[in-house]
Amino acid sequence: MTADQGRSANTVAAYRRDLRGYTQWLAARGASLTSVSTAELEEFIAARRSSGAAASSIARQLAATRMLHRYLVTEADTRGDDPTADLEGVRVPAGLPKPLSEYQVTALLEAVVATDPLALRDRALLELLYATGCRISEACGLSMGDIDFDQRLVRLFGKGAKERIVPYGRAAGVALDDWFSPRGRVLLVPDQWRRRNDAEAVFLNGRGQRLTRQSAWAVVRRYGRAAGIEVHLSPHVLRHTCATHLLDHGADLRVVQEMLGHASISTTQVYTKVSQERLWDVYRAAHPRAMGGAR
Repeated sequence: MTADQGRSANTVAAYRRDLRGYTQWLAARGASLTSVSTAELEEFIAARRSSGAAASSIARQLAATRMLHRYLVTEADTRGDDPTADLEGVRVPAGLPKPLSEYQVTALLEAVVATDPLALRDRALLELLYATGCRISEACGLSMGDIDFDQRLVRLFGKGAKERIVPYGRAAGVALDDWFSPRGRVLLVPDQWRRRNDAEAVFLNGRGQRLTRQSAWAVVRRYGRAAGIEVHLSPHVLRHTCATHLLDHGADLRVVQEMLGHASISTTQVYTKVSQERLWDVYRAAHPRAMGGAR
């Protein structure tokens, strides 16, 4: 899957978990990959729904199951029919992102008040996430050669290892300069690198190793609490927020698509709906006759 379809390591790991759960369900029923029927697969999907699993999780698991059975028919030649061929897809509700306001973003960034190396790292990470709309895995995967400090450009490797170049603004540039100053990253460099890859990492943890996605999530949540932000804050919310604020200020949809690394423009279009809703919220709150009726 990684080689043929360019899936990321995280996607492959998720599909592996999905298929493990599927085969365990089959084993518990005394069925197998070579004998399972379409009706039994429908029962499997119903069981997943009954367990309270999210529609997006069920849809992904069904996609992994389809690929497995297609492989068994076309490549492994272990059965002559594909029991998933006539299965209906799982409808996933189109959830609208809930971005932060510009005031909340400022509060989040200004919640980093310390000046020790870890605080400088955290400010640089938060600024970069908001400035570029990058995924947390992309930020944690950054190496120093991926940043052009003079032109304020960063090279990101997205899903399927697709490469894109994204600009970042002055505020993020200042935060990165502070992080790479003698007061920042250099003070976390260990006497000996544990892994060769860590030496080139943009963001390090307190032990001088490449920052993990889990640790980066914790950084975002910690400063969200410090800023008094009540919504469920995650790195992906900052990605949503970057896109929404760009559109709010007149950015072209195609430019936002390129920045975010979306393969399809339809994925980016969801942010236009958010911006329209925000426009109406502002209008209703600000216009004296927005809610009143004509006399």
